[in-house]
Amino acid sequence: MTLRPTTGHRLLAVAALTPLVVLAGCGGDSDPEGAGSGEEVTEEVDVSFLVSNSESEVQTAEALAEAFNEEHPNITVTIETRPGGSEGDNIVKTRLATGDMTDIFLYNSGSLLQALNPEQTLTPLGDQEFAGRLDDAFVQSASSGDNLYGVPWRTAMGGGILYHIPTYEELGLEIPLTWEEFMENNRVIAEETDKAPVIQTYEETWTSQLFVLADFHNVLAEEPDFAEQYTANEAKYATSDAAIRGFEHLEQVHEEGLQNEDFASAGYADGVRMVATGEGVHYPMITQAIGEITANHPEQANDVGFFAQPGDDPDSNGLTVWSPHAVYLPQSTEGADRDAALMFMDFVASPAGCEAQTEALGQPSGPFAVEGCTLPDDVPQAVKDMQIYFDEGRTSPALEFLSPVKGPALEQITVEVGSGIRSAEDGAALYDEDVRKQAQQLGLEGW
Repeated sequence: MTLRPTTGHRLLAVAALTPLVVLAGCGGDSDPEGAGSGEEVTEEVDVSFLVSNSESEVQTAEALAEAFNEEHPNITVTIETRPGGSEGDNIVKTRLATGDMTDIFLYNSGSLLQALNPEQTLTPLGDQEFAGRLDDAFVQSASSGDNLYGVPWRTAMGGGILYHIPTYEELGLEIPLTWEEFMENNRVIAEETDKAPVIQTYEETWTSQLFVLADFHNVLAEEPDFAEQYTANEAKYATSDAAIRGFEHLEQVHEEGLQNEDFASAGYADGVRMVATGEGVHYPMITQAIGEITANHPEQANDVGFFAQPGDDPDSNGLTVWSPHAVYLPQSTEGADRDAALMFMDFVASPAGCEAQTEALGQPSGPFAVEGCTLPDDVPQAVKDMQIYFDEGRTSPALEFLSPVKGPALEQITVEVGSGIRSAEDGAALYDEDVRKQAQQLGLEGW
């Protein structure tokens, strides 16, 4: 998805991410035509680093650059920004294609990585020492073929529902384990308060996808081979009773009038504010938003909890998980710039880099994918809530980490369904057609 935040690709099944104590990964195979061992840079070098313009990403990048520069005063990391969502995706692809990319850049792992044609545009990293410090699940999500191409940025994320704890306590609501229980909670909120039961922020289109994408744990519970069949063009969203439900959830919430009135013009920062302050009660979102809450609404950080998106069966309740985004090295980066970029990537994928990221945002929003990185004891309540799913083994990777099939238009389609412009059935069918184009571009068999 274009979770820029978002908001990953591989045919290899990805194991559920480990709990907060992260294990060392295999690091991928060494590649004789990869980056090679980066030489120690002693001259003055400026490394350009492209990230999205989200406040938290810029803050994190600046903190990493400052901490790295303290250890390597001759190397300056200069931050450049781009928009999020599909506009930002197009900028990344265009700059890679024209050889005008920054020395390093931040981007999704998973299926969206595959759309960058990494074998032709990125530098393999499997022969770097830092590759051995990376969690296996991350290595799979940031790889193509046998080659690793990125180092992890921040932490793993869960997709589900952020909720306002004081409102739940005031109304005596319980955490829902089924979709119908969730909807009943929404109806109580609508009847008993003037708060928005469900926050939607379609001004930033990537945020519209969560009801579909975060439902994938429930899809797998009903159809364990969906990812394989989907990749082989033998399963569709529009014809799968399990997969179409995410679109139906979007449609139902809109039809029952449970969204905030300004859902079409509200943005991500509005959604974060609303769930933190209690203007709204449920925000379907990835847990990266926890970092935004602790940074911008620290006094309300523990007023926000988290639960997995409910399905139909309470016995299979669990969490859909996203591997971290990654920092990548384009093939166009050469010479001393490449060596300095590799030194910075080594720092990012180290306990010191994890510490710098934690200090930038106040609190991590999930487990790190780097050996030796730990989390503070006082993480926000939403992180503790998410950790339960990891500890109990109730997690599944998002579809984009199990299949390379990912259409670019999902966020526009989910906006239409969630706004009442298009039916769930039509939206699912349109998305099936959208992914066909992507699968054909990737040359997958059966398409």
